[in-house]
Amino acid sequence: MDIRFLSSLLEVVNTGSIAAAARNQMLTSAAVSQRIKALEQSLGCPLLNRSGHSAKPTEACLRLLPRLKHLVAETQALQNDLDQTGLSGDLKVGAVSTALTGIMPSVIQQLATHLPDLNLQISPGTSANLYQQLLDKSLDVIIIVKPPFVCPKYLQTSTLYTEQLGFISSDTNTLSIKESLLNLPYIQYDRSAWGGAIADSYLLDCDIAANTLCELDALESIALMVKRHMGVSLVPIWQGLEEVATNIKIQPISGKQYQRHIQLITHRQVGKERLIEAFSDTVIKASKELMED
Repeated sequence: MDIRFLSSLLEVVNTGSIAAAARNQMLTSAAVSQRIKALEQSLGCPLLNRSGHSAKPTEACLRLLPRLKHLVAETQALQNDLDQTGLSGDLKVGAVSTALTGIMPSVIQQLATHLPDLNLQISPGTSANLYQQLLDKSLDVIIIVKPPFVCPKYLQTSTLYTEQLGFISSDTNTLSIKESLLNLPYIQYDRSAWGGAIADSYLLDCDIAANTLCELDALESIALMVKRHMGVSLVPIWQGLEEVATNIKIQPISGKQYQRHIQLITHRQVGKERLIEAFSDTVIKASKELMED
């Protein structure tokens, strides 16, 4: 049984689509379909339920998934075992968008210099989504907003830095923060997002009923909408905010309760201890430099 075929099956299960799995593996959809068909013939059972453009695992496939994931992970670890330093191979990293534009460029640059045999695979996403992928071991390490609950013991967490909540408006706005929130269109940072709940708590604490224009979990888009005079917003002041949207006014909201904490979270059970340690040290170093600037 070809391990590459198993890897394609897992990719289809993760993405929910043969076409998406093919793009991620740089294959054609036909090639991935042939791999799945070969596995189904070898195992003697259907593995996917296909409907339109989607593909979902069958009950038989779901029963096999834990062992399949283990087989693929162990095979991928074979090459790493030959490296006595433990500093080569794939490392799957998930990061929220503000970390990608803030801390990650420096991290990537340092790792490229000091760990040339590291194959860094970076996935963007929301904090909740990336956290779930870490639990599923689809990712090895994540940089996200601190979860609003206690993490299980098999996860290791480190707080990298904090971001203060800020009020942003066009640079021509002359109203106070409260007047702006009461009278101008409000672009809401998604309240269901772990960071968005902090912005919403400020409105509740100040008894402000804002006139919401729209609600979204995309901070860069919010900043650009403010720049285009579409409204005002409450967002965390992240490194790179001014670069994303120039000509906007940024006013910090005081109070520790209006801070969001960015954490590095790693899985203790993925078998890439040296790689994860090297990555974590680099990120922590970069975050300290970020806070000093």
